[in-house]
Amino acid sequence: MKQSTADRLEGQLHEVKGKVKEKVGQVANNPDLEAEGQVENLTGKVQKTVGKFEKVIEK
Repeated sequence: MKQSTADRLEGQLHEVKGKVKEKVGQVANNPDLEAEGQVENLTGKVQKTVGKFEKVIEK
């Protein structure tokens, strides 16, 4: 698997995990978990974008 594909998939995984943590934090009234989810979601978006740029560079 190419690095760009792996980065995009891993980024999507982090986004999903982040959204889940964020929702659980909201339901459980846990601002730390909610913030952790927001950070992980953002990290996933950045990693997915990096994967897209890598794909363009590979061409």
